[in-house]
Amino acid sequence: MMRAALALARRSLGRTWPNPAVGCVIVRDGQVIARGRTRDGGRPHAEADAIAEATASGVSLIGATAYVTLEPCSHHGRTPPCADALVAAGIVRVVSALEDPDPRVKGQGHARLEAAGVAVVVGEGAADAAAVNAGFLLRVRQGRPLFQLKIAGSLDGRIATASGESKWITGEAARRDGHRLRAIHDAILVGAATAAADDPELTCRLPGLGSRSPVRIVLDSQARLSPRSKLATSARVTPVWLVCTKSAPADRRDTLNELGVDIVDVDAGSDGRIDVSAAAQALGRRGITRVLVEGGGQVAASLLKAGLVDGISSYRAGLVLGADSRSAVGGLDFARLGSAPRFRLISARPLQGDTLETWRREA
Repeated sequence: MMRAALALARRSLGRTWPNPAVGCVIVRDGQVIARGRTRDGGRPHAEADAIAEATASGVSLIGATAYVTLEPCSHHGRTPPCADALVAAGIVRVVSALEDPDPRVKGQGHARLEAAGVAVVVGEGAADAAAVNAGFLLRVRQGRPLFQLKIAGSLDGRIATASGESKWITGEAARRDGHRLRAIHDAILVGAATAAADDPELTCRLPGLGSRSPVRIVLDSQARLSPRSKLATSARVTPVWLVCTKSAPADRRDTLNELGVDIVDVDAGSDGRIDVSAAAQALGRRGITRVLVEGGGQVAASLLKAGLVDGISSYRAGLVLGADSRSAVGGLDFARLGSAPRFRLISARPLQGDTLETWRREA
């Protein structure tokens, strides 16, 4: 039952920020009688969604057990506490995967249930639940979102020829899967060089998933994004955030802002570039929990050096481009292997001639 609740939670990834993506399955006598998940924009919560489904179907929840992937909330926000809603619905047992680290909840939801006579079990499916909501957990605990680096490259880790040609290193199946990744992240991030060279749209173009295009973020220290770019001219349709330093020229910022581009000011590092740690905190304050990083090599290197890359989705094609081609990651400036960021392989699957490898940073 918890696996079913986790599957529901995964369906909401990329759609619920700043709230977590939660799944809820309600069971009585071994039969599922209601299901719910956190809906777009974070409301209603999964528990309320499941209760509403039961109510609409005329199903009583008295005496039932609720399986929830995160502790039910205990505070009043835009909606009443889910812990109270479960009690009012007649739930007698709650199996919760994780305690919510949000200070407004953090054990209080479980305590509220127990005070009302509801049996509470915590920890079932905890590892999987933590993986599903790794971005939310990072934002609460560290103030920043999760960063997943996407690489589409050759066997030797190259993303373009020496002349810059990159279309297409990977095949159609890998490119489609890359759009799936976009759909399950809150935001997609590129650097100013990628935005200028490729003039990308950065939208999800899978059939039926156009509405799931994430916030599009450009790290652009001096606000050089062209007002005629696809990103700038579509900013009122799909949000674009431009992260720049406070020294970026006001006229450029104002021009982009008038087109609907949201300007995010952050501090510069000692080299005059954007301080990526400061940028991460700024995105966290805005509620972003999951960021897909798509380019380019300098941005990838900056995030890796700052210890901000939490995972890598590597699409590898069966070709070799050589040392004169462009690397997926810029210079990292270390001399010893012990300084290299390490990742653990989570999965590998074929994609019609290419391979998707998913890696997670070693703790």
